[in-house]
Amino acid sequence: MKIEHLVTMANQIGDFFKYFPNQAQAKIDIAQHLEHFWASSMRDQILAHVIEQNGAGLEPIVRDAIKEHISSNQKINYI
Repeated sequence: MKIEHLVTMANQIGDFFKYFPNQAQAKIDIAQHLEHFWASSMRDQILAHVIEQNGAGLEPIVRDAIKEHISSNQKINYI
């Protein structure tokens, strides 16, 4: 899948969570959504984009959620 499409999709998820009062929990919720509803290949692509391109185009909360809670082993890293 094209990375531009994944960025758009991830930002749409982030739009839902970005106004939550507990931003730490919002990041976990974003990561959980990606873990539960995205194929592993999609998660691999977005993680690589964050690592290689610093998540260009991603909303900060989405980029941070991926950096903080998604690793290459596809398990969410909880706080």
